[in-house]
Amino acid sequence: MRAAVMGSPIGHSLSPYLHRAAYQAMDLDGWSYEAFECDEARLPGLLRELVPVRGQVPDDDDPWAGLSLTMPLKRAVLPLLDTVSEAAVEVGGANTVVFRDGLRHGDNTDVYGMEQALAEAGVPAPRSATVLGGGATAASALAALRNLGLFSATLLVRDPTRAGETVEVAERLGVALAVETFDKLDPLTRVDLVISTLPGGAADAFADRLARVPALFDVVYSPWPTSAAAAVEAAGGTVVGGFAMLLHQAVRQVELMTGRTDVPVEAMRAAGEAEILRRSATRTG
Repeated sequence: MRAAVMGSPIGHSLSPYLHRAAYQAMDLDGWSYEAFECDEARLPGLLRELVPVRGQVPDDDDPWAGLSLTMPLKRAVLPLLDTVSEAAVEVGGANTVVFRDGLRHGDNTDVYGMEQALAEAGVPAPRSATVLGGGATAASALAALRNLGLFSATLLVRDPTRAGETVEVAERLGVALAVETFDKLDPLTRVDLVISTLPGGAADAFADRLARVPALFDVVYSPWPTSAAAAVEAAGGTVVGGFAMLLHQAVRQVELMTGRTDVPVEAMRAAGEAEILRRSATRTG
């Protein structure tokens, strides 16, 4: 069986290391996991190659089990799927496609990954939260907060006019969302939890102001720690890193693609951490 991660850019992805470690520990000798560079324009054609006729199982000696999707494909894939899970519908994006009986089934494991990462770090269900950034990961963050019992949050973005899709997600989730700009950051750090969905280094400019928050979930995993994470930790706050989210969303993907529940979390964690360390040594060496 074959699986892969697709997105653009894709060279940095840790998914191959996580999934391959799972296959090895689960004795799935016939399974492989690759990485494909793919943008939105190429996605429909690639999906047709993998499952060419909807409802008809391809005659393939090495069939496809599924795909992991990263940016910019999570939203673009939705109209190309035969079924979409409730979680993927709510957040408006699927990071997982499972091929079964000639059909393409979309799901979202990012929300699960966030919930598990917070639980693993011992972060209690927040009574208030601020989310930095307004993209697909921010949408998943709002869903995770809703699932933890929080039905209101603040979204901080540079340009509120570009947060329309995330505002729509909040409406579907039943989350009351206030959208503000980053110049309002100071009063909005007086919350139980800040979730930064900003790309690597983008939150570092706010590190001194974020230091006061009780808990920070920074979805960046490399380089780690970010300046913001280091500031929160130095001030005695709880920090959750993006690797924990990546790990647990991958665990759920392996479950969906293999149909098994005995997924080796610690083997996957060790493989991912080893690759992060290798990359860090390469950068500094």
